[in-house]
Amino acid sequence: MIDKINALKARIEGLTAANDAEVEALRVRYLSKKGEITSLFNDFRTVPADQKKAIGQALNELKNFATERINALRDAMASADTGLDGLDLTRTAAPMRLGTRHPLSLVREEIIAIFRRLGFTVAEGPEIEDDWHVFESLNFAADHPARDMQDTFFIQRSPDVLLRTHTSSVQTRVMEKTQPPVRIICPGRVYRNEAISARAHCFFHQVEALYIDKNVSFADLRQTLLYFAREMFGPETKIRLRPSYFPFTEPSAEMDISCDLCGGKGCSFCKGTGWVEILGCGMVDPNVLDACGIDSKEYTGFALGMGIERITNLKYRVKDLRMFSENDVRFLDEFIDA
Repeated sequence: MIDKINALKARIEGLTAANDAEVEALRVRYLSKKGEITSLFNDFRTVPADQKKAIGQALNELKNFATERINALRDAMASADTGLDGLDLTRTAAPMRLGTRHPLSLVREEIIAIFRRLGFTVAEGPEIEDDWHVFESLNFAADHPARDMQDTFFIQRSPDVLLRTHTSSVQTRVMEKTQPPVRIICPGRVYRNEAISARAHCFFHQVEALYIDKNVSFADLRQTLLYFAREMFGPETKIRLRPSYFPFTEPSAEMDISCDLCGGKGCSFCKGTGWVEILGCGMVDPNVLDACGIDSKEYTGFALGMGIERITNLKYRVKDLRMFSENDVRFLDEFIDA
């Protein structure tokens, strides 16, 4: 019996197969109910009692060896070259179009990167706000006419809960919790109850910046603005500051940049002036500092804010603001290489 087992093991060790059908034939020949190894197990009853232990162990080893050998042949068939190497079967049959980042996201990140080089950090806050952070802390008294400058969405007919009209609310939240120096940039979406048109929307995006420390001056503000304008629009860009009014800054100004289409000579884009308005700015009103727990006698600061859609229009010449929120892939495809 031992001789038969050893001979059969040597034969199984040399088995080969060219395809799955041949592997299955080998399994039937050696491991099926009528196979050669099963036949040896049937003859085991005639083995003398003193040899049963050794022969039984040899039979079990033979069966395990045959099973492993046939499984190895089957695995070899499965991993054989089928001519499909490099084919990703998880891909869809239909080609998928590559997407691109939204132009507002591209410009937002570029603005943030410029101010980060000046030491500003990003601060964010809730879009659903209260009257204190949006208006009162920013020097908007309850009956202040400046409240009429911004048409507000109120929530549940409450005069105290509203959708923020500017990201200045983030500045007040930071000032309440942080003592100077404060140097932050506040990007985010804001809401105003305006008729939707090519030039206005009920929601848009802003980036505001705030710097508070000892001895901060208007000259610091101007140099920051000049640096930003030249980084964003080119090294030849010029800026112009015009007096303006905002409740939370004093003095206040609006900033224009030289038109990069005509080089300041005057064209239809700049309406013949050679200048294009891009943002508002000013020195933080002492009342705002005091309301947020910062000593206005010791600290000064400046703030500035701009609409991201406005900057995007200047960079990419988008004429209709509604295109930013319509998710038209034909429009978005124009920025795939931006």
